[in-house]
Amino acid sequence: MTERISIGQLYPSTVSPSSTRRTPTQQVQTIGNPTFQKLFQEQFVKFSHHAEVRLKERGIQLKPEQIEKMNNAIDKAASKGAKDALLILAGNGYIVNVPNRTVVTALDGQAMNDHVFTQIDSAMIIS
Repeated sequence: MTERISIGQLYPSTVSPSSTRRTPTQQVQTIGNPTFQKLFQEQFVKFSHHAEVRLKERGIQLKPEQIEKMNNAIDKAASKGAKDALLILAGNGYIVNVPNRTVVTALDGQAMNDHVFTQIDSAMIIS
């Protein structure tokens, strides 16, 4: 039971160990071509479950053009290096996780009165 296993026993002579490894050109091809799903997710604003509940509770309805404005604002915030931003749009406030493009919570004008916003690193007023 003390037989030594050599590399020739692990890999048959027809398949060399180096042929099972990925070459650098194969890695570059997969890195350079992002999947459609990844591109799709990076292009649109997402809403967390908490944000969806707050939108319903507070009766906030977003029109497609408002979502597009929010999307553009997230792009600008990301270009400045923002991580968590407060976006004020049409009298409502939205806390957004910029790298994930996700609205974390939503506040209407009433809820924003006398409210202290913490753990944000930027704010934008969208007209």
